Amino acid sequence: MSYEMIALLMFSSMMLMLLTGQRVFGAIGAIAAIASICLWGTGGGDIPFSAAMKLMKWYPLLTLPMFIFMGYILSETKIADDLYKMFHVWMGPLPGGLAIGTILLMVLISAMNGLSVAGMAIGATIALPELLKRSYDKRMVTGVIQAGSSLGILVPPSVVLVLYAMIARAPVGQLWLAGVLPGLMMAAMFIIYIWIRCRLQPELGPPLSDEERDVSRGEKYRLLAAGLLPLAIFATMMVPFVNGWTSLVESSAIGALAALLAAIFKRRLTYPILTSSLKQTLGISCMFMWIILAALGFGAVFDGLGAVKAIENLFTEQLGLGPWTILILMQLSFLVMGTFLDDTAMLVIVAPLYVPLVGTLDLGMPRNEVLIWYGVLYTITTQIAYMTPPFGYNLFLMRAMAPPSINMRDIYASIVPFVAVMALALAIVMLFPQIALWLPDTVYGR
Repeated sequence: MSYEMIALLMFSSMMLMLLTGQRVFGAIGAIAAIASICLWGTGGGDIPFSAAMKLMKWYPLLTLPMFIFMGYILSETKIADDLYKMFHVWMGPLPGGLAIGTILLMVLISAMNGLSVAGMAIGATIALPELLKRSYDKRMVTGVIQAGSSLGILVPPSVVLVLYAMIARAPVGQLWLAGVLPGLMMAAMFIIYIWIRCRLQPELGPPLSDEERDVSRGEKYRLLAAGLLPLAIFATMMVPFVNGWTSLVESSAIGALAALLAAIFKRRLTYPILTSSLKQTLGISCMFMWIILAALGFGAVFDGLGAVKAIENLFTEQLGLGPWTILILMQLSFLVMGTFLDDTAMLVIVAPLYVPLVGTLDLGMPRNEVLIWYGVLYTITTQIAYMTPPFGYNLFLMRAMAPPSINMRDIYASIVPFVAVMALALAIVMLFPQIALWLPDTVYGR
């Protein structure tokens, strides 16, 4: 059997196992282990062992539990609630102000946690009831929460970019910095869309009533101080890192410690909250470590088969496709896969093929910059796939958390304009790579 047929058999077997409902790391890791033993005998068992050693030696992986713990502490102690109270008072008088405040809330939640699920949970439990109670259009608000929560995998500290960095062998710090400007740009585009839409159709997002606006200046500033605490924690963590005073791992430890001290200072840290945050952190961290381990093993088998070279030859020589055509086809494949897979599964399945291929494309940039830029493109495309019917990941999370008055038809309709905005953002970052590359070039260039 040719190596190309073996690679195709591995890929189809993996997809079949995933469709049966097997865990992502189990399906990918099992196929990698079986293929390596069948191809190279007992010596093939060294591949997963080598992948495990590589994982254990990857120092930036220590950031993963630190940032996840920070996010859970800030969420479980209700410090995130203070953010929404602040936006409620300061943004409420604007048309669509609470929806705009929800997007800003999601940006800050993303900076605290790095997982889109956390943003979705907080948005659905804190923001959604308040928006519906104040006569906001249900399709508008469900779209706002889904779009805002998707920022969690782009704005640092993004856990997905940590996974991409491990597979692509790219620096995590540069990837996080590369996600900052595209993430803020996308949030700004969401805000502009909401403001224009609510100006043209005030019934979609009415401003607060006169009674609710009647808040003393002192109370406004008290809420501002309380709501900016999470932002201060993020600044405490990121400013030393950006200025080169601390390493990435040291900054993550500072962030986790600052969140813990803030919870103690506000007298919200209890023993049950601490143990719950530690258990959830352990569970999420172990899940991602298993996924990375499986991905490394699968990628090693693919490298050994020469599958990457075969696909490169297929696209560039046999089909005669140009670099940009290949890049666009890759993004389209992510959109298709996003209808039935989550972001980590998509990355693990195609990374052994796509990441080396992207590095060989003549896109007018050095290879290391191409890999950083492509990490941002992948993440934005994943955000779009999360919200694309019929089986977008965020659609069903929204259905699970929304009240009965919001049905699937409303949820499907709610995301159409936001997907259009995200597609426009993707096109802008593709056409102007410096939007993603300027900040890491500036910081690391110093």
